Amino acid sequence: MMRMVSSDKVFLVIAYDVASDRRRTRLHKKLRSYGTPVQYSLFECLLDRDAITEVRTMVEREVTASEDSVRYYTLCEAYRRRIATLNGRVTLPRQTIVV
Repeated sequence: MMRMVSSDKVFLVIAYDVASDRRRTRLHKKLRSYGTPVQYSLFECLLDRDAITEVRTMVEREVTASEDSVRYYTLCEAYRRRIATLNGRVTLPRQTIVV
């Protein structure tokens, strides 16, 4: 009998508003290594706890607190499945098959 075991990764949405074009572009490029850009300033990421800490540390280094804002939204599996899109796909978690 086979059953699906969900990943230990967390579905994290990162939204940002960065005032400087240069900082915004640099942040966007760096976030690409952590997740999928679904809008220009919105990323969907599937990250383990260590990677979440790493990405948040990186973001804090890249933004200016007095000018920029960043929001992190953690979605549980039930809410992730309820995401609706028009002309786009939701980032899907990788599944592990256990026999």
